[in-house]
Parts: sequence; C-alpha cells; structure tokens
Amino acid sequence: MCGIAGIVSTAPREDLAVRLAAMIAAQRHRGPDGEGQWVGRVGNCMLALGHVRLAILDLSDAGKQPMLLADGNSLIIFNGEIYNYRELRGELEGHGARFRTQTDTEVLLWALRVWGDAALARLNGMWAFAWLDFSTRRLVLSRDRFGIKPLHYFHDGRSVWFASEVKGILAGARRRFALNHEAAGSFVTQSLLDVQPQTFFEGIRTLAPGHSASFDLNEPPAREPTVTAYWHAPRADNFAGTEQQRIGAVRETFLDAVRLRLRSDVPVGVLLSGGVDSSAIAAAMRELLGPQGNLRLLAATSDNLRYGERPFMEIMARHLRSPISFVKLDRSPQEWWNLLGDVIHANEQPVGNFSTAAHFLLMQEARQLGITVILSGQGADELLCGYSKFLGFRVQELLRRRRPLKAAGLVAGFLRNRTVINQFDLREAQRYMGGLLRFRAIDVRGPRLRDGGWLDIDLGGRTLVERQREDLERFSVPALVHYEDRCSMAWGREIRLPFLDYRLVNLILPADPDVKLRAGWTKWVFRKAMEPFLPPAIAWRKDKQYFLNPQGEWLRKELEPTVSRLLKSEMLIVDAGLIKREALIRRYDAYCRRRGRGAVSFNDVFNPIALELWARRFEDSLALG
Repeated sequence: MCGIAGIVSTAPREDLAVRLAAMIAAQRHRGPDGEGQWVGRVGNCMLALGHVRLAILDLSDAGKQPMLLADGNSLIIFNGEIYNYRELRGELEGHGARFRTQTDTEVLLWALRVWGDAALARLNGMWAFAWLDFSTRRLVLSRDRFGIKPLHYFHDGRSVWFASEVKGILAGARRRFALNHEAAGSFVTQSLLDVQPQTFFEGIRTLAPGHSASFDLNEPPAREPTVTAYWHAPRADNFAGTEQQRIGAVRETFLDAVRLRLRSDVPVGVLLSGGVDSSAIAAAMRELLGPQGNLRLLAATSDNLRYGERPFMEIMARHLRSPISFVKLDRSPQEWWNLLGDVIHANEQPVGNFSTAAHFLLMQEARQLGITVILSGQGADELLCGYSKFLGFRVQELLRRRRPLKAAGLVAGFLRNRTVINQFDLREAQRYMGGLLRFRAIDVRGPRLRDGGWLDIDLGGRTLVERQREDLERFSVPALVHYEDRCSMAWGREIRLPFLDYRLVNLILPADPDVKLRAGWTKWVFRKAMEPFLPPAIAWRKDKQYFLNPQGEWLRKELEPTVSRLLKSEMLIVDAGLIKREALIRRYDAYCRRRGRGAVSFNDVFNPIALELWARRFEDSLALG
C-alpha cells in the first residue's frame, strides 16, 4: 500500500522534478517507509514518476519504487497488493522471469512485461499503478476491478497530472479549480458520492474501476488518453451446481479470499462490528491461522447502550478465544464536530455523517496498536442484499412480474422473523422512490445547483441483480472504498476487503435473489455457508445496527449553537450560488423543531453543512466565483 504521483509533459526536467516533489510530499502519509522518483524523456514527452511506500511485503530496500526491470525496458509505480503474487511468480518463472525481490510489485512488473494488458485478468488484488513500457513508448494507468485503490488525473491541454489523491494533483498543478456542480448537487440532494468520473474539483477526474488509460508517448501530451474497460461485473449466473454445492462454493471461495488477504510481512488484524460479515472474516482467520494463531481484533465501542455492539463482539471473542482491542469513541459532540475538518481533508470531499470520523479514529488506534493491515467487511451488503432497500426492490420486481403471492410470502417471512421490516426508515426509503418526493423538504439549492440532474437510484426498470450491480459500480461501493482508503491511509494503514474478491462476486452477484433473500433473512446463502464457523447468535443475528451514534440528536441539541453560528456567518457555498442561506436556516429550524414529522432528515441538513466545511478546508485550491 502506497501513494503514486506522476506528470506527463513537455516542460523542462527541472520544473517537473520540483513539482513532483510537491506531489510526493502531499501524499507522504500514505507511505511512511520510503520514497523515490524517476524523471526522464520517453518519445516526445518528459515524464516524472514518484512513489511513497508503506512496506507490507519484503520490507527490505529491494522493494523500493519506482521499480525498474534489470533489462531497463519496464518501470512501475504501484499502490496496492496483488494477493495471488506467489502463484503468478511460479508461472512467470516458467516464462523465464528472474526475480530479485520477494515483492508483489516485481511480480506485477514481470506479469505486465510477459502478458501485457492481458495480465490484468490474472490479478487477484487491489491496485492503482502506472506502468512505463520503454519498448513501445507507452504509459499505462490502471485501477482494480472495484476501485479499492484510488487514481485521479487532470489534463490541462498541455500536461497530464495523476496521483493517488487529489491533494497530490493540487500540489503539483499549482492552480485553482472550479467546484464541480454535478458532484455537489448529487451530494446535497441525494447524499451520493463518487458516482461520476469527476471529483468535487472540476477537471480532476477519477479513473473508473476496472479501467485502464493508455498514453502514447510518441505523441505530445495534449492528447487525451485512451481509456478502456478490462472488466465488468458479471451479468450471467454461470454456476451449474445444486443449491448445496453453491453454499459449499461460497464457503470455500470466501475462505480462500481471506487466506490470500492474510499474506503479509507485517501484523494483520480485522475490524469487528458484531455482525455476520466481519464476524465471518474473523472466524475464517481463526480457521486459517489455527487455534494458536495471533488473531488481532479491533472494534469500536461506546458507553451508550443504544449504539453499542459490544455484547455481540464479546460473543465472537469467546468463540474465537481471542481478546479484542476496544476503541472507545465516547467524545463530546463538539469534539466530533472539531474532528470533521481533518476527516474531510483526508477524504478530499464532504462526508455524509459522523461515522466516517469514527473510522478515522479507528485507523489512528490501529497505528498505535501496531496493526498495519486490517481486513474489513465492506461490499458484503451490496453483494448479498444486506440493506433493507433490497427487500423493497425485490417486492417491486415480483409485483412487476405479476407474482403477488410470492411477494406476499417474502414479506410475510420477514414479518414473522422480525428482521429488516422492523428497521424501516421512511426518510431513507424516500431516497429510492424515483424522485417522487424530491424537494418535498424546503429546497435549499441555489441557482448554480438547480440545473443538476437527478440520478435514478430507485429500482426503475432494472432487475434486482441489475440494481445490485449499480450499487457495486456506482451508487454505494465507490463511496465506501473511498472513505476506507482515505481514513486508513491518513494513518499509514492498509485495508483489505475479502468480500470484493472478484471470484466471490462472480459467484454471488448474478445468482437468483432467492438465495440472498429467503425465509425472513438477508444474506441467506452466506449465512448458511458460514454457519459451521459462527455462533448461532451471530450467524442468524436479526438486529445488526452497523456503527451508529446519536448524530441526529447532536445536530438538534448540543451542536445547535455551533451550527447556527455557521449558518449566519459568511458561507462560501452561499456566495458561490450553490445554497440559499435563508432556505437552509428554515430547513434547519424545521429539523430542530421536528415540524412536518419526518419531512427533514439528518442528511437534508448535514450535507450542505459538510459541503461548506469542505469548501473552507480547500478554499486555497478553489475558484468559487
């Protein structure tokens, strides 16, 4: 896990070296274990490539980047992990590769040298890299299938700047950027982040997950790169076995996904929440490490019993015979508020709640505990229909197919089981009603946001599986992996996500919804698969709450003086025509007084505030006029 930065330009070598150094410095938190750079001419372009290293495999200086093959024909800067590097190494040695290090970086470099772009299909991992092929005078940028590792770029017509974080581009380009109104509008009105290729900075784009961008260095960098998709989420269910065989296949594939993600030369732990997803990861780790293996459990806890998951975590700790490092997150509302600025700076965009700040603190604690690599359960809900909205989508789908009896039976199962339906939230449900209730709350959008499009995040004409795919590619997973990467890398920690192993996605995502939503349970096939490794109270838990905090109460009560002062002060987003101040004040007043019960949600108020906090934090890099 690292940070990368690069420039493709016709500028003088000296200027590029200075700017590259600034880009590296802006991302140094991503790589506390070393850095390096390479500057030179290839074809008609000058290139500057930089790297900061978080050492995970082969901790020696042999793993330093940029890494160049001995014959001088290939060079790479790489952020991420190739989990199946050992298997690929053996195969590449059969093709004549000779290795000088024990790193996955060198395996990736040889794979690209031997197989070219076709190497990407063989990789099981997370990555963002820049590969320079001197023989073809081509620079290739690539990002993993699910965008777990970030990669942004900016093309100003003369030069191309790319980096793991937007902060790197801001440091190198040395210019102000307009605010991206499309990104701001999607966030303020629909609480959506990372749904378009643009960032919140107009002109700075994100390379899409599962895509590569190629630059022909024989041409001047005025040309846009050639962007191609090398992978798409599966559309057809190709599993031909019985239901019991599918359950077995899910179990074996998940265990292997965890096994690969335990490969590390530094300590590995797991984020434990008390739900089936993270508990299954911990149980798989215990199975793979053996009864005497060092299992590091990290968990957030609170003295507020309404939001605590500690009893379920302790069930797992006893089951696994392993202690838990509890991180107490009992801070005053004002302390949480004060933390938002740092969290927003780390994320480079607004955040939608205080839970992101909690993750930021967990990663800080992981560093203090010496846990460098952490496994997390992100992606499971999207893959296995864990969110309550998927039940609603499935009922809609069945009714559209004129199968009312099956729809009624499905709902009845959840009513009998007292799962999902008892956690129904009207305001959350309204997000998925096709915009029917959009702007029912007081409309706070200024003239600059009124022309923004409304994204259809309801079921629409899609099947449930197609809607799951949308969450995987656009509406959910990109935002989740964004904040997990930024919050972890702010403290030099690496997050690994077993549920986003592409083999598991291929097996589960296109499967019939009946194996995901059944008999009053979400994630049915996975619960059945992992049942042998989990206590029944965890495998068949009904009331998973995720990490919650009383943020709604804070905003209405303890933080009311702070918020009111902010709304009455000079606001950048008001001056820029993005938000109407008086309308936002009225919306906040309605929220605090609960007028029109349920009409104003936490995010209706918090999102515009978070946008303002983001604009203030990045004001020096923004052109808001």
